[in-house]
Amino acid sequence: MNFNTANSTFRQLMGNGLSYRVPAFQRDYSWGPDEWDDLWQDIVALADEGSQPAHYMGYLVLQSADNRDFEIIDGQQRMTTLSLLVLAAISHLKGLADSENQQDPENRRAEQLRGSYIGYLDPVTLVPRSKLTLNRHNDRYYQSYLVPLEPLPRQGLNASERLLRRAFLWFGERLQSHVGGDGTAVARFVDDVVDKLLFAVITVTDELNAFTVFETLNARGVRLSSTDLLKNFLFSAVARDGAHETEITVLEERWEGIIGLLGSESFPEFLRTFWNSRNPLVRKAELFKTIRATVNGRAAAFDLVRDLDRQARVYAQLRNPDPGGWASAERDCLWQLGLFGVRQPFAVLLAAFDRFAESDRTGFARFLKAIAVVSFRYNLICQRQSNEQEAVYNRIARRIANGEISEPSAAIEALRPVYPEDGPFRTAFAEKTLNVRRSRKVIRFILLRLERKLSGREFDFESDAYNIEHVLPERPDAGWEQFDERHRDELTHRLGNQTLLEAALNRELGNTAYSGKREVYRRSGFAVTRRVAEEFEAWTVEKIRAHQQWMARQATDVWKISFQAD
Repeated sequence: MNFNTANSTFRQLMGNGLSYRVPAFQRDYSWGPDEWDDLWQDIVALADEGSQPAHYMGYLVLQSADNRDFEIIDGQQRMTTLSLLVLAAISHLKGLADSENQQDPENRRAEQLRGSYIGYLDPVTLVPRSKLTLNRHNDRYYQSYLVPLEPLPRQGLNASERLLRRAFLWFGERLQSHVGGDGTAVARFVDDVVDKLLFAVITVTDELNAFTVFETLNARGVRLSSTDLLKNFLFSAVARDGAHETEITVLEERWEGIIGLLGSESFPEFLRTFWNSRNPLVRKAELFKTIRATVNGRAAAFDLVRDLDRQARVYAQLRNPDPGGWASAERDCLWQLGLFGVRQPFAVLLAAFDRFAESDRTGFARFLKAIAVVSFRYNLICQRQSNEQEAVYNRIARRIANGEISEPSAAIEALRPVYPEDGPFRTAFAEKTLNVRRSRKVIRFILLRLERKLSGREFDFESDAYNIEHVLPERPDAGWEQFDERHRDELTHRLGNQTLLEAALNRELGNTAYSGKREVYRRSGFAVTRRVAEEFEAWTVEKIRAHQQWMARQATDVWKISFQAD
């Protein structure tokens, strides 16, 4: 493989007429305050007496045929941020200078920094000739406003442009606090920093070598985006087959549409979900290698991106359902999956939607409801192994995708291996503990569904008019001596000790003894709460367990699948 490696400081990278370009299809600028602050703290620490002589900035992967003009394959976030830091320093110096006097020392210092690390402005057109060119979404803002230090617009910016603007202003504020109004200190600060920021630079000569290095670094734990990894591979595959520029543009537009819809951080999860909806189950660590082995040319790359584009819209709606795309019962089931925090079902749901949604929407809705029931029983209450469940979902998804399962009823039947039977489910529910501080919405959901079964009434899930009441208080006062410390720890957050109560009534209670609470519960509009008062004259360890066993029996009927053979 044709490549070379070297250690270079930021000063060495930006000197000798070298230029750097972020490929048009690379991801947008995405660093935020956490990354800016980490970098700033590292830089400031370099000035401390006894500090390390250099700060290692990690790998910088470049591609170049002439060792003068480079494409940044990996490292654009760091290079862009450092350029913004230098621009903030130049702006700071300009603010200290006499704008009418170009020989003012601060103006001269500012132009020296610009020429060394940013580039120059054409003296006639004032068009920047920058050492760094960003991608197609960021470069216009960078070249038009940041490099020439023009007033920065606030409106009409995309997300990454807003981050560029904020980073520039953020570093300006830190410089002001760190060096104040001393122009010499500003220049000395930058001059010192650029010699102490050290990169391990890997330079390759062509796309194939760049991709190989990119993949190798990723395998060794360097923080590269799997989204970028796949994109570089697909575009390289298309380019190797001699694609026309128009085809590259079409591919890029489709890709940008997918990333714009899902976000680059969510894309890897979608990619794995998509792949596992139609192929043998692949773990995250093996996904890219598997795709690389399958996509072997321009046609396959375009087919994959087309399928991703089509399925991304379905995936986005499955994960974040809006009312316009779903019937209310379907949306309720998808909302439940989000509430439970489960990801395993989405591959089989992609396959089922693709196969059944148009031909048998009612059947798809039944399958979706069955998935929600399984998720409640298997994941939330019984908390069984998700790896085993994912393997079952994958087998069902592939059978749906290849036509072996052609009816929603058969897909539901195939869920039996991940459907906890009534006995084990009832036992697990009867012992379930959920802390309201961590699981408030889940508890509210369970209690409201039990209330619906008991009274037939619907309540607004988001309403502030009622809340979750602990019968045995979290901090009991006098009147609760029947519970020792061990029982309080064990039972306070059991589902059987929690119920629903109107906020106005709850304010009357405080930590009063059960006899006082019982009278308030009798006035509640919630049947599940009135039942507590009607069934139990006292509240003891045994009564909590008995009430939760009753809840478990109700839950077994509420969250149930009726299979064909039942």
